[in-house]
Amino acid sequence: MDTSEHKNVFVVGLDDKNRETLAHVPDAARLRFHGLLDPGELQEGEVDIEALLDKARSQLDSFDGSIDAIVGYWDFPVSMLVPILTAEYGLPGTSLESVVKCEHKYWSRLEQSKVISELPRFALVDLEGPARPPEGLEFPMWLKPVKSFSSDLAFRVEDEKEFTEAVDRIREGIGRIGRPFESILSRLDLPPEVAEAGGQACLAEEALRGVQVAVEGYVHNGEVVVYGVLDSVDYPGSPVFLRHQYPSVLDDDVVARLDDISRRVITQVGLDSATYSIEFFYDPLTGDINLLEINARHSQSHAELFEYVDGLPNHDFMISLGLGREPRMPENRGRYPLAAKWYYRRFTDARVVAVPDQEEIDRLTAEIPGLKIKVVPRPGQRLSDMIDQDSYSFELAHLFIGAEDETALRAKYERCVEELTFEFDHIEAPGS
Repeated sequence: MDTSEHKNVFVVGLDDKNRETLAHVPDAARLRFHGLLDPGELQEGEVDIEALLDKARSQLDSFDGSIDAIVGYWDFPVSMLVPILTAEYGLPGTSLESVVKCEHKYWSRLEQSKVISELPRFALVDLEGPARPPEGLEFPMWLKPVKSFSSDLAFRVEDEKEFTEAVDRIREGIGRIGRPFESILSRLDLPPEVAEAGGQACLAEEALRGVQVAVEGYVHNGEVVVYGVLDSVDYPGSPVFLRHQYPSVLDDDVVARLDDISRRVITQVGLDSATYSIEFFYDPLTGDINLLEINARHSQSHAELFEYVDGLPNHDFMISLGLGREPRMPENRGRYPLAAKWYYRRFTDARVVAVPDQEEIDRLTAEIPGLKIKVVPRPGQRLSDMIDQDSYSFELAHLFIGAEDETALRAKYERCVEELTFEFDHIEAPGS
């Protein structure tokens, strides 16, 4: 990087937590980070793609200085606004088509099936006629819109009754993301089968078995790189995450297979000058690996884990690519040998009376080394009104923890759960 002047990096949807993390990248002193669009207008309600683009262009065009990079770490619509803007302003970045090939769940499965066999059986679901399970697929299966985020409107169904109930809920809510997603699709020359499906379609996939694993990497000048593999651990008896843990404890031969599959599918979709994350299932009993989904961005929620272990938040890869240079690889200079992001959840709806105050958070982080806490709900908020929640639970706090071993990791988490003060008013379920 040219050290004679600062580089201006525009981050779509920059929030306070990630602004703090970006300050830890090695070249932060020579970078100026500018928020582009407000996180709230990108995540709440039904977004207007064209209005957001016009607002972003206005902000960029009025900036008195060089525009050196436009990047983002959120899912839709950020993941798709970024390639549109980088193309318009002549900056490094991947194509819009490559991003949509990753994130349109049906198109992504079609592309994956051209180069790998490690994926579940899948089919579109007719949302117009009677709710019928697709022929050739067996229960249990997952139903999900072809575009969503944070597992919104994703349902695991065990029989035809649950299938019908899930279809009804998807029909009701699919438009919030589906309609703006269709405005993205209108910019592309789609294959006939994808064009026919559109952006408000529903996909059914046979449920996968095993443990979940996430692969993170980037592509630079066509070279696909894997820089980290993480284990995803669910709450017992539930399909929702308890924690993401880095690095993975899987054997080297399994990691090598994950690496190979990742390289093949990322090459197939044509991603370049971009970070990515891919979610897999690995069945230790059979040795089977199956790809769950591809995200055309790195996971911003893993940034602290990479910093704890490698000494370098994964945001640094995004920044390097946005500036058109090859990312540096971490050298295992972190403070801890392992780290995890824990999800402290509640599994029934309620109204929030009180959450941990800053004094309580500051005390815990001072007493427990390697701890960062993000409280999710606000006092007075109904949990079911929070955005970006899955269909089964409500997040109360994200706990980022680094530790010397897994015993210490668990002990730190359990102490946080015991001492963080949340108070709720119970809400009766409809009809009870």
